[in-house]
Amino acid sequence: MTTLGLPQTVRACLFDLDGVITKTAVVHAAAWKEMFDGFLRGRGSAPEHGRAGEDLRPFSPDDYDKYVDGRPRDDGVRTFLASRGIELPEGAEDDPPGRESVQGLGNRKNDLLLEKIHKDGVEAYSGSVRYVRAVRQAGLRTAVVSSSKNCRDILVSVGIEELFEVRIDGLVAEERGLPGKPAPDTFLAAAADLGVDAAASAVFEDALAGMDAGRSGHFGYVVGVDRVGQADALRRHGADTVVQDLSELTESSGSTGSTGSAEPSEPEERT
Repeated sequence: MTTLGLPQTVRACLFDLDGVITKTAVVHAAAWKEMFDGFLRGRGSAPEHGRAGEDLRPFSPDDYDKYVDGRPRDDGVRTFLASRGIELPEGAEDDPPGRESVQGLGNRKNDLLLEKIHKDGVEAYSGSVRYVRAVRQAGLRTAVVSSSKNCRDILVSVGIEELFEVRIDGLVAEERGLPGKPAPDTFLAAAADLGVDAAASAVFEDALAGMDAGRSGHFGYVVGVDRVGQADALRRHGADTVVQDLSELTESSGSTGSTGSAEPSEPEERT
């Protein structure tokens, strides 16, 4: 039996931000592509800076899913470059955006992200916001867990910061020395800050790295949110159920606080 589409043993809900609560995953993906494609084109036009065997194909949606989605920014840069056989120096945190270093590329990506957010604004998924409110009304604890260092600013911009008792984001993770997803440490820290065991906590994620974190952290329930047609991959990486929107969890229960189980939804096509 479940409440809000969750096992009755769940006492806390740990939500990823981008792609789960806010419509920022697509903005992140666009910023990553613009940054990496520019870097790869430059690498190809100046072969003296590259090495034989480097793969300079444009950044793809598959690259985003496999190598950067859900990971801390610097880890995303390192993981993608490694997949293409490219080695760069680590650099310093204040490297100019675009400098050929891990930190420089990461800074360029962040600048592009902020430009896109400032230009187009940020929206929250209304179904997700309703679900978080229903969770709180049911007496469950809530936390937001994000690799983004812009997490709080985004929450404030859409007016939902107060829905989360605990925030573990890229800034907090850096302060505490917590490894990012796919390691479970940020989710575990959120549960600990709420005073709830992992086994009594549910993880809500749209990224494969987040699924891996939920599985390796031995959380009580892992909900995969499929916005881009990767339902099967989310299940393979540890999702107990997959929905296209969190509102499906309450709809499957009949009403807020009633019982019922959420059935996996069919994936939608990537556009």
